[in-house]
Amino acid sequence: MAKSTLNLFLFLLLSLLAIALSGAQVNALGRKVGGRTEIEDVKTNKEVQQLGRYCVEEYNKGLKQKKQGTGRLLSFSEVVKAEKQVVNGIKYYLRISASTAVGEANTFDAVVVVKPWAKSKELLSFAPATPSK
Repeated sequence: MAKSTLNLFLFLLLSLLAIALSGAQVNALGRKVGGRTEIEDVKTNKEVQQLGRYCVEEYNKGLKQKKQGTGRLLSFSEVVKAEKQVVNGIKYYLRISASTAVGEANTFDAVVVVKPWAKSKELLSFAPATPSK
């Protein structure tokens, strides 16, 4: 009887420990693993700026393929804010400043996934920016 109680206690203790560890995966900087992290040096970060340019180019390609006219094409200005998240690759959340053919400046939110080992990147979304909270 005492042995089965001890086994039950150990099982419950190990179960609780496993649950606690799986729910609190935190890296050395205190951030939750898999969470978004802000990129500090956005305006001087060449990789981030190139990703912003790529997003605008992909958006423009989509417009051309849909034959929606060149008046809606965008011209890349700069990435003004960026976050990244480690997933199956690196997912970037970009706030991009771009202008229309008539010079009207707008901001857009884009999400792009980069897989360096596969030398690939994919634009997941590109839309007018939502107001920041």
